[in-house]
Amino acid sequence: MIKITIISILTVVGVVIWSIWDGGKLPLPFRDRTCQGRGWKRAFPSARTKDIRDFLLFFVEAFAFSDNEKLKLNPNDKILEIYKTMYPSKWMADELEFETLVVNLQRNYSIDFASIWYDDLTLGELFAVCIKITPNTPLEPSR
Repeated sequence: MIKITIISILTVVGVVIWSIWDGGKLPLPFRDRTCQGRGWKRAFPSARTKDIRDFLLFFVEAFAFSDNEKLKLNPNDKILEIYKTMYPSKWMADELEFETLVVNLQRNYSIDFASIWYDDLTLGELFAVCIKITPNTPLEPSR
């Protein structure tokens, strides 16, 4: 009985430590990227750097990523792909990232997410809607 209790306590402590250590990081392969700021400026040359950073901060906060991970995201990243990388099994419970994003889009940008959503929606396309500009070049899948 004591062994089971000790193992249970150690398991819980291990999960908590792992969550603290790994929490807030982008999922692989996004996490290993270098800064994608140049890609954002190339896609949106008329956008202010502050607007790009504010949008990315807005997105990483909805998905509970660390603020310092925001510039690893590319305008060609598909929002659903990021989500599916975090939750590869349909049986995994999420942390209401999409719901948070939807509420925050309505509150901050007056955008009805359902009216723009499709499975391949990219961060760049969402950014363009949020700041109401057209990308410089067609957005292409990130590598």
